Amino acid sequence: MESKLKHLELIQGVINRLASDSFRMKGWTVVLVAAVFVLLARQDAFDAGYIALLPIAAFWGLDGYFLWQQRLFRAHYDKVRAQPAEKIDFSMDVRAYKGPLRQSWLGTTFSDTLVFFYGALLLFVLVAVFAVGGELDPAAVLPAPHTSISGNG
Repeated sequence: MESKLKHLELIQGVINRLASDSFRMKGWTVVLVAAVFVLLARQDAFDAGYIALLPIAAFWGLDGYFLWQQRLFRAHYDKVRAQPAEKIDFSMDVRAYKGPLRQSWLGTTFSDTLVFFYGALLLFVLVAVFAVGGELDPAAVLPAPHTSISGNG
């Protein structure tokens, strides 16, 4: 019975770390989006705020991965919990729990909780960009090419 409890503790530790990482992803996303807007406001290029979509997309995907892994380990925890103590092998392999779209990385990335959080950030960025009258114009943040006018024309 002690080996079963130890195995469950190991699995629970992984689940806790994944949940913590997911929380950090959300925090870093908000910080980076705010930092992008602060930098753009200082350069008077606030209409180029669509650049903030990059960290949103990147962290949304990472957060989806962490949540997906967390779900797989919770399924593994349930299996180990139901096993007799003599069958405990301390396996941490969760490949057997991968299943249909709902249990896939993509399905988890577009789960209700992540869509609500990252979708709200996405909507905020788009509203903020268009409220300032910004078009999706990359030239707004890229330096203009330097041309010289010569009198030898």
